[in-house]
Amino acid sequence: MDNLKTFYRHRVELHTGLLGQVKRQLALSSTIRLIVFVFAAGLTYLFFGDTKLVLGTVIVAIGLFLFLVSKHTDLQYRRDKLLALIKINETEIKVLERNFHHLPDGSEYKDPTHFFAQDIDLFGKGSYYQYSNRTALLQGSDMLAEMLLSNNLANIADKQKAVEELSKLPDWRQEFSAIAILVKTDTTTKTIVSWLSGYKAYVPKVMRFVSYAFSLVSLILIGGYLFGLLPGYPIFMILLAGLLLSGFYLKGTSKLASDANRLQSTFQQYQKLILKIEEQEFTSDLLREKRNSVVSQKELASKVLKEFSEILGALDQRNNMFFALLGNGFFLWDLLQAYRIERWIGQHGPKVEQWFNAIAFFDAFNSLGNFAHNHPSYSYPKLVENEIVLKSVKASHPLLDPQKAVPNDITILKEQFFIVTGANMAGKSTFLRTVSLQIVMANVGLPICAQSSEYSPIKLITSMRTTDSLTDDESYFFSELKRLKFIVDEIQKDKYFIVLDEILKGTNSMDKAIGSRKFVEKLVASKSTGIIATHDLSLCEVSEELPQVMNYYFDAEIINNELNFDYTFKTGVCKNMNASFLLKKMEIVE
Repeated sequence: MDNLKTFYRHRVELHTGLLGQVKRQLALSSTIRLIVFVFAAGLTYLFFGDTKLVLGTVIVAIGLFLFLVSKHTDLQYRRDKLLALIKINETEIKVLERNFHHLPDGSEYKDPTHFFAQDIDLFGKGSYYQYSNRTALLQGSDMLAEMLLSNNLANIADKQKAVEELSKLPDWRQEFSAIAILVKTDTTTKTIVSWLSGYKAYVPKVMRFVSYAFSLVSLILIGGYLFGLLPGYPIFMILLAGLLLSGFYLKGTSKLASDANRLQSTFQQYQKLILKIEEQEFTSDLLREKRNSVVSQKELASKVLKEFSEILGALDQRNNMFFALLGNGFFLWDLLQAYRIERWIGQHGPKVEQWFNAIAFFDAFNSLGNFAHNHPSYSYPKLVENEIVLKSVKASHPLLDPQKAVPNDITILKEQFFIVTGANMAGKSTFLRTVSLQIVMANVGLPICAQSSEYSPIKLITSMRTTDSLTDDESYFFSELKRLKFIVDEIQKDKYFIVLDEILKGTNSMDKAIGSRKFVEKLVASKSTGIIATHDLSLCEVSEELPQVMNYYFDAEIINNELNFDYTFKTGVCKNMNASFLLKKMEIVE
């Protein structure tokens, strides 16, 4: 951990030094722009009365000023990106110190009916998502949540290689994330894709040639006037003709400009993310596949997106009254840019969703790569096709402080069921969540919190936190029955690793014992695999009749009138319960 903190602190110092340089450059840029403005104003005053010199001065000054503004904007972006990089590294230092409760917790992804998410603290305050998520884009966050929730067993080996490769590219990951952090848009990618697919063209294709011819004539007339070869009235006539022609399409152009104004920023910012993907060569198949979706032999997506961003920006110039008057009057500016936009949509619009998905993929996988980088002692599960479902050596929960966590070994084979007993607070629930989270992490390609592991991919289903519903007039017991019915139905369709915590809590002890035993027998008969934690010691007797059932426990000891836990997973049945002791210790009863 100390090496990781040093790594991130070094980057904070590096980016802070570069930030100081950029701030000085920004100050100089502002000074130069002021000098240019004052100098242009002085020349305009000096040449006042000479139309040609004043016009020439204004044109040169505007061009130079726009160039300087562009350079200043680039410097501002560099400053903002350095600030984002500093924040990224400071966040990692905090998380390494177990300070992560200020990060997004993914509460919007909570679903009490999901196969396992509600039971294993996947989302919410102090959740695994809050601890591991570093996505910067909404679409990336959605994709990461979907990956964690999916129970997808496909291509796990490919996902492992992709995560491992990204874990070794911290500079690229941070650059990508910093750029993504700076993406500020009011329009979602789904809205943009929908707009592109539904767009109806309104500009005649011939307008491309008309606008070029019109512009050429305008330049000839303006040049002729400036050099004293032509009078001024032809300029006025072509200006009027241009405004009338542009006005004929004004309704369609205004609608397009309004939409384009919302899109331009998104394309401009996403183009930078695409460029980062194109710049990096990957070796793992999955990353190469995603990169190739934005890189083709004919064209680079970054170049195409930049072109579209520039066209959208060019159309946005119409918001400047002076530019709109001259641009449309002499060059049919709006119609030319509208035609270029429509041509771009026709050529590239269908590919945009694929490009956006690639960006979201790298945003999501960057979180996985970052997690793997921050946990070098974790192991990638060795994928097997034998009797082993999960075999972990020195496994513990990733959210526990590694200095305090007590690791345990676990080996569970296909069609085995563990019944885990133990005193209150002895570690049963944490153990269940540890095993569950190992399965979820393994399925998305992550290394797990274990010294080594073997894993035969399997889907996860749990019942650990059933609650009653006052809104639906539903009792706790009925809610639990519905959940158990859901599990029974699902295991008929596919293989699942089942994790249950104290089933049938909503009924009396004898009824619970009988019902629990019958339910375990049903699960075993279905050839399922899993773990059940319980306080009901009579349930352990089922192992005497069913060889697939094995008993394990977590113990508690009273030493010097104090309760002690070793949090160690042991073979057998727990004999020491602690409820009576705690009631007396806390002076609840005598």
